[in-house]
Amino acid sequence: MIETLAVIPARHGSTRLPGKPLVKLHGKELALRVWEGARRSALVDRLIVATDHEPIARLVERAGGEAMMTPENLATGNDRVAWVAERVPSRFVVNVQGDNPLVSPEILDPLIAALREDPEVTLVVPAKRIDTREESERNSVVKMVFDEKGRALYFSRSVIPFSNDPAVVRFKHVGIYAWRRDALFEFASWPRSPLEMAESLEMLRLLEKGRIIRCVQTDAETIEIDTPDDVLLFEDFFSRCAADSSAT
Repeated sequence: MIETLAVIPARHGSTRLPGKPLVKLHGKELALRVWEGARRSALVDRLIVATDHEPIARLVERAGGEAMMTPENLATGNDRVAWVAERVPSRFVVNVQGDNPLVSPEILDPLIAALREDPEVTLVVPAKRIDTREESERNSVVKMVFDEKGRALYFSRSVIPFSNDPAVVRFKHVGIYAWRRDALFEFASWPRSPLEMAESLEMLRLLEKGRIIRCVQTDAETIEIDTPDDVLLFEDFFSRCAADSSAT
């Protein structure tokens, strides 16, 4: 048995951006950018792209990666990850959402380290500071609050904590989930909970069961690709980084 399995769920169907894993970002497919970032982690023992679309699997395999075909009827990314985890024994399972082309060891490794450190923690997720009011008010951005030990109190699409004070610090969830393997399977066996359905956020199912979620702060750059506008945002970011590198 390995310690850490990382799975990148790469579903071909997407309402707002069809064929998202194959969309090219500055000349390279999104699925490859996520895979290349995740494979740099020193704490990941095996990395698998889980997909329902053969061209995505072939793309990853041609690059030297490992892909696994999964059923088309799996409802969520965590369901797809659990399906792979059933076939690959491990201690920890990391769901590396397939929409973050800037995923890196700077984001992944502290999550895995937190699972090693605290046996009471069921799930570890990254928390990134929100710097603009526009982002904090966007429903697509999942806000989070946690206690002084970094243990989650609540997740919401609404603005939390509520305050008109511009100095209040807020955090958002970045789409990566580091699970204890048994906890992932237990989670998948539970029915959806009332708060989960109200907010459309899976993490609330765990909180309603009294499980501990650890939130680890990160300063790493993240861009989640969900719409054509996000593709343009990445292209602009990539061009600015290239310009800065050439200037130095």
